[in-house]
Amino acid sequence: MTMAIQLARVDNRLLHGQVATVWTKAIRPNRILIVSDTVAHDKLRKMLIMQAAPPEVKANVITVEKMVQIYRDSRFDQFKPLILTETLAEMAELVQHGIDLTEIGVNVGNLAYTVHKTMLTPSVAADASDVSAAMALQAAGVQVYAQTVPNDRQQDFLALAAKKGLAVD
Repeated sequence: MTMAIQLARVDNRLLHGQVATVWTKAIRPNRILIVSDTVAHDKLRKMLIMQAAPPEVKANVITVEKMVQIYRDSRFDQFKPLILTETLAEMAELVQHGIDLTEIGVNVGNLAYTVHKTMLTPSVAADASDVSAAMALQAAGVQVYAQTVPNDRQQDFLALAAKKGLAVD
């Protein structure tokens, strides 16, 4: 047995009000795991993110390597986590290292617009590297979909990218 991941979400804001309130009420995780090598080594960002956690759910900021370790460790089988990464590439790395997201897919909630990115939805901007990571996830049998909040309909990420003419590097 392994941990029962409730939601795997890509959101460059990581843990914030929308995730802490709307998503945790909808999926009822018993743990929030923020998986980011960058944030795990940034004390200030880590502290600020931890403060956004709802009082009823413990949150941890961990590295990709640590996430892979605990996923494989039966002592953590009771975790029913919401997993958050900043990028699709980080989520693809987790899957590449054996974390099974085939049953739940990957929710892309927010990717901020920057130069050279294309808006796919009002809250998701992507570039060729995002599409490449999504294609790697899809090749591993993982559905990638855009969905801001639980009541929104899920939209196929790669279909949205194709409509906007985004190609892989």
